[in-house]
Amino acid sequence: MRRTLVVSFLMLLGILPTSMQLLAQDSTLIIDEKRFTLSEVVVRNNLDYKMLLDQIKEDTTFYKAFKNLRILGFSSYNDIQMKDKKGAVIASLSSKTRQNRTNGCRTMDVLEEKVTGDFYDRSGDYNYMTPELYASLFFTKGTICGETNIVAGKKRSVAGKKGMEKHKEQLKMLFFNPGKKISGIPFIGDKLDLYDETAHKYYDYRLDIEEYKGELCYVFSIMPKADLGFIKNDRIVVDQMVTWFNMKTMSVLARNYALSYKAGVYDFDVSMEVEMTNLGNNVIVPKTLRYKGNWDVIFKKRERAIFTATLFDFKRD
Repeated sequence: MRRTLVVSFLMLLGILPTSMQLLAQDSTLIIDEKRFTLSEVVVRNNLDYKMLLDQIKEDTTFYKAFKNLRILGFSSYNDIQMKDKKGAVIASLSSKTRQNRTNGCRTMDVLEEKVTGDFYDRSGDYNYMTPELYASLFFTKGTICGETNIVAGKKRSVAGKKGMEKHKEQLKMLFFNPGKKISGIPFIGDKLDLYDETAHKYYDYRLDIEEYKGELCYVFSIMPKADLGFIKNDRIVVDQMVTWFNMKTMSVLARNYALSYKAGVYDFDVSMEVEMTNLGNNVIVPKTLRYKGNWDVIFKKRERAIFTATLFDFKRD
């Protein structure tokens, strides 16, 4: 009783936030023989947990937010840094670009650009795979027409792709669908699936409600279990994934995730933070993306990179 009064008094003084759940009790829910942890505030709201978790599992709003960039005009500050093993910058790009969208086609203007080191090769192509992937997400080369933002019924696939194009597609699948199985990646393809029965042996799944940027959101987090021991090195690829969902529309507002793994022919350690913004009528687009990665693939030189994309001044066709 005394502890409750003390906590309430501190909350009134503003010393503790009202969202602090010092006395909260988590609950365990079993759905389709899979275990989920629900915070007390989620349980109190008496939600349809199964429907909510199914929506989270099948989410396409994260992917659609990036597809929306294909049908909009926008400006972007781009900062890409390639580093050596000591952390020194060996190549970089700092630029401001403007994507134009008119009559169903998009083009891009480079308004400012500063390049250092061997960012480009002698032919003017990217000398590293990380900026090549970045460019495929945020840059436009030439004129591209006929694109849509439709995601319903569409699934990314490496079918028919070879070599570098296949690798880029796998990276995009990893980026847009973290937690989903990706075929064709040796040793880890099935370990990326965070929603199958096997994964639930190694990960904890938690649903909560909290404030994000002034808005109440569902927060769904997936973390490796704390007591895995030596198994962790073999089974864990996703070190964390936290996603904030709008409570009314279930659109992704932000997502942070980190992945790492070491195999005989490659290793990687990457983290990503993505923040979205709503342009109105539930048109969601990414406004900030931060990446930090260190990876090495056989026959390719190791890449250590950080990049930040800041998107703004969105305009509809």
